[in-house]
Amino acid sequence: MKIVDNISDIKSILKNVNSTIGFVPTMGALHNGHISLINRAREENEIVVVSIFVNPTQFLEGEDLDKYPRKDEADKKICKLCGVDYLFMPDINTMYEKDEIILKASKTKGFILEGYKRPGHFDGMLQIVLKLFNIVNPTNSYFGKKDAQQLSLINQMVKNLYLDTNIVECDIVRENDGLAMSSRNVYLTPSQREKALNISKSLKIAAKKIGAGQLDSDIIVDTINDILNSVDGIDVEYVVVVNREFNLIDTIELQNTIILIAVKIGTTRLIDNIWI
Repeated sequence: MKIVDNISDIKSILKNVNSTIGFVPTMGALHNGHISLINRAREENEIVVVSIFVNPTQFLEGEDLDKYPRKDEADKKICKLCGVDYLFMPDINTMYEKDEIILKASKTKGFILEGYKRPGHFDGMLQIVLKLFNIVNPTNSYFGKKDAQQLSLINQMVKNLYLDTNIVECDIVRENDGLAMSSRNVYLTPSQREKALNISKSLKIAAKKIGAGQLDSDIIVDTINDILNSVDGIDVEYVVVVNREFNLIDTIELQNTIILIAVKIGTTRLIDNIWI
């Protein structure tokens, strides 16, 4: 595995590659969710590139940029063990200039739910993903479904800007107890983590109701809210039912529905979802 921190070097290396390139962009603190993306990229491509960059433009004032977990040495070992060919680890001065052209998220999808709660977050996310796509020029790019709204916006960016990479949507990876894997899980105390298990529990119960024929979105949302609100210490930000285009829907549409949850437990914000 070769570690590269310079844009011109990584572009020069990859320009001479005449085979498929699988790309996994990350912010580091790699866990089994990231590993599943890397492994799939390894299975489906001849060359695998992983990037690690904690992107400051997608953090809002007062968020956890300075505290965001950084585990560079462990991440390097994980990438090597997973058979990554090139690990791209730029710093902020490499990726950003003082006066930048800014990419804006769409006026609808970019400003609801996560976009409403974290205004400007998706602008920064799309900005860095576009930069990385232009640097790596990947055949296939791998993203997890846990960040469903992010994934939808990346798909829209690829379509709207005529980008040449194929976006591969990968299933959520969970801990043995059902908690969706996230680098922010390390912030949870043992008692907070126990409370957080109600997130996946509520989604499972909702899925069972849907499987039994309950397709009324309001009833599904009420079911989830009842479970989450019954637990002291869970602050529910939203529970919504949308289609794949992120339009709110009154009736569950099989193969075209996502149920999304965002909560705060202590100071830790968690999101989860289930694709129906």
